[in-house]
Amino acid sequence: MTHETSGDRTQQVVVTLSYLVCLVGSMIGVGLFGGTPIASAAGGALDSAATPVAPASGAFSVWSVVYTGLAGYTVLQWFPVAQERQRRLRLPVAGTMLLNAAWILVVQAGWIWGSVLVIAALLALLGRVFVILVGTRADGWLDRVLVDGVLGVYLGWVCVATVANVAAALAASGFDGAGLGPDGWAVAVLVVVAGLGVALAVRGGGRFAVGAAIAWGLTWIAVGRSGGELESAPAAWAAAAAAAVVLGATVVLGVRRRAVAARA
Repeated sequence: MTHETSGDRTQQVVVTLSYLVCLVGSMIGVGLFGGTPIASAAGGALDSAATPVAPASGAFSVWSVVYTGLAGYTVLQWFPVAQERQRRLRLPVAGTMLLNAAWILVVQAGWIWGSVLVIAALLALLGRVFVILVGTRADGWLDRVLVDGVLGVYLGWVCVATVANVAAALAASGFDGAGLGPDGWAVAVLVVVAGLGVALAVRGGGRFAVGAAIAWGLTWIAVGRSGGELESAPAAWAAAAAAAVVLGATVVLGVRRRAVAARA
């Protein structure tokens, strides 16, 4: 077991403070402390019925899993578990927490294109976290759940949220589809999301948390387009198919990875 150093303790404090900032940001995002709920902020640009690729409102319950999981991660990283791995993870994860809070504050201010820049940075940093996870080994089941699992869900959901955020910014700016039409753009975007999900499954050897979170978001897009103001059969079917493709690729590649590991 690797002993903790003063540098480790500094990182642990940074992660803890970043989580507290993230938690306060989340409270503002649900309307506490004078904040406006995200669906109503920025003129409703991020409402579940704002664009054809906006997930239905039930999708956002995943944030409860993410915030609770990040709390668990914040506690876990104080213990000498997979210390070398944590030394690589702590600061990037802390950065994602701060960007998470920054995104909420930017949306509160009504800066929709600013929110695109922040969520793009968040996605890029989560991509860095994913590379670290793939390149290091978990130390027991708790590490797999609170590190690989939580951060995988975080990444998967932000993949879908980024697409929805960009679509919302375009719609708020008056983008009319350049002749392709809402259904055509929705299907094209969902194909891209499916491709991203499969690419992450290939890169990570079928990490279930990532694929499941992407499939979750896609499924709720399908639900949202199955009725209501922006009902769209093409978008609904495309989202459902994309969810099935991502989940299927994740399961197949995950089984293959475990089989190879068992033979090694």
